[in-house]
Amino acid sequence: MAVDPAERSGWFWDLVDGRGSPPPAPTLLGFRLVSLDPERGAVEATFEAQPEFANMMGGVQGGFLGAMLDTLVSSALLALLPGGHFAPTLELSLKYLRPVPIGTVRGTGRVLHRGGTVAFLAGELFDPDGEVATAATATARIVRPRP
Repeated sequence: MAVDPAERSGWFWDLVDGRGSPPPAPTLLGFRLVSLDPERGAVEATFEAQPEFANMMGGVQGGFLGAMLDTLVSSALLALLPGGHFAPTLELSLKYLRPVPIGTVRGTGRVLHRGGTVAFLAGELFDPDGEVATAATATARIVRPRP
């Protein structure tokens, strides 16, 4: 069920509507929203992996990839939540399938299932050839604003 546009507020919707920027962590990752499907809870975005993100092999270090995926899946869930709600990640499971080079990294995130207080999420990051390089599943707790 989609959220009434009148109830869309917070950093995510400020970003979507061009009124604001992401929080510091997604900003550090070079987060740029490419597309959004608020009916399905799905996003596509890019990140700019800086040379400082490199591991000893020269690719993007896994912790940065995890932060990118956490941003993607959280954004997909935020697209489904009314204003004032937030959704801390309870669990994030990563699968490193192939190296991700420094530079632009494309990814997708989506809501697999949303309950009243818990949501199940998934996302992928792609290498320059369009192959899945890192995949994630996550569980998030939906927190309603206090009166």
